[in-house]
Amino acid sequence: MIYILQGHELKHAAEEMLFHLLPTQTLSRGPSVPEDGDYCLSSLIERDGAVTVRAETRLDGVTRYSVQQAPVDGLDALSRKRADTELVKLTIYESVVPALRQAPVWGALTGVRPAKLARGLIERGMSRGETAQHLRGHFFVSPARAALAIRAATTAIELDRRIGPQDVSLYVGIPFCPSRCYYCSFVSSTTAQSGHLIEPYLDALCQEIEETAALLREAGKRVQSVYIGGGTPTTLSETQLARLLDVLSRAFDFSALCEYTVEAGRPDTITRGKLRTLRTAGVGRVSINPQSMDDQVLAQIGRKHSADDVLRAFAQAREAGFGIVNMDVIAGLSGDSADSFARTVERLIELSPENITVHTLAIKRGADLTDKAAASAQRQTVSAMLDSANNALQMAGYGPYYLYRQKFTAGGFENVGWCKADTACFYNVAMMEELQTILSLGAGGVSKRVDRGTGWIERFNNPKYPLEYIRAGDRLTAGKRKLLLPAP
Repeated sequence: MIYILQGHELKHAAEEMLFHLLPTQTLSRGPSVPEDGDYCLSSLIERDGAVTVRAETRLDGVTRYSVQQAPVDGLDALSRKRADTELVKLTIYESVVPALRQAPVWGALTGVRPAKLARGLIERGMSRGETAQHLRGHFFVSPARAALAIRAATTAIELDRRIGPQDVSLYVGIPFCPSRCYYCSFVSSTTAQSGHLIEPYLDALCQEIEETAALLREAGKRVQSVYIGGGTPTTLSETQLARLLDVLSRAFDFSALCEYTVEAGRPDTITRGKLRTLRTAGVGRVSINPQSMDDQVLAQIGRKHSADDVLRAFAQAREAGFGIVNMDVIAGLSGDSADSFARTVERLIELSPENITVHTLAIKRGADLTDKAAASAQRQTVSAMLDSANNALQMAGYGPYYLYRQKFTAGGFENVGWCKADTACFYNVAMMEELQTILSLGAGGVSKRVDRGTGWIERFNNPKYPLEYIRAGDRLTAGKRKLLLPAP
């Protein structure tokens, strides 16, 4: 599809909405409307203190239009850009949706944090009912998704009250796995390929831990939650895990810690000894992530474990004394069906973990059109999977406590964390809703300094890959110093 911009340069907004609605199209910008073929023209005109934004879209030979206006007098530069961006997206949405077989459940929302939008509306004075009406009427969000966003926003508002001005959270990344799942888009290396880097990686990580802890003391901050993720942290040996946890506990003051999570993740990396090591160090929450409880599906996606291994690992976690266990599943995996996915969710509910996270398969950013078309065609199946899971979890007493969307999920759906009462993962909410400063240690980590008064966010990225990280040296500490101790 050719897209044309007139009177504005909001290229990202136009492309984001078009990809959201037409994921199998290849987009290219053109100078003018072509004589033949599909196109989308987005134009903006400002006159007498108001902007008029118009979209004109031709799909399969049919041309459709949308026009919206809004006053812009008195807006500062940032507010003006936001207003223009919203109008560009909404008009493109309205001109394209009539050509679709089914409108997206998230309507015109393309962002990854719909609950943050809902929270902002509530905090500015809207009731929950008014917020739902705004999401449905202005952004065309389905009633079910609007309800999910509001419930997650409510949890964020409650947890936000627990955060003091000196509180930060800590993320520690272990980018190694025993094997790579075919759907994985995270920065992760297999032990067969990069196992020789684990020890030097731990050396560099332990140094970053100690230097970051010194910066926190200098800045007068304290750690409120810790999340060790990956990759698969339990890919580390028992000795390596003990070393990492010991350095963390000695370097940081954990006296104010409200939550300590480790992604055990792959059942084939979990042993009784590793679980004892985690509990001894004070870890109270672990994730054991089957993704599916169907052995055929597990084999197709490259997991080196069975459903029975999940049951074993879960039982061992309970024996070790873990009071909060999370389990992940993914809707839309190759070889899975709505029925087999429903059976997976039922088996997890029978185990009764405190948290169950339902993900939607993310299409890899570099996927070809065949893969994108297959994901698009699977939309109805994924929708049925998510609807059945939502119903089953709510019937079993779980509630949605956080959600987020990825730009390349099958069908444009969402990932939702479900929890039993009083077991919401603090870190997940604080990170996804950007409630507080998050310091990320390790390869691929993105640290964010959040100004809780203004909402302004500054970022510092660690090197993406283990070898680059190992070689980074003093740059890691210098970047975090600028976040924690900015120059006056």
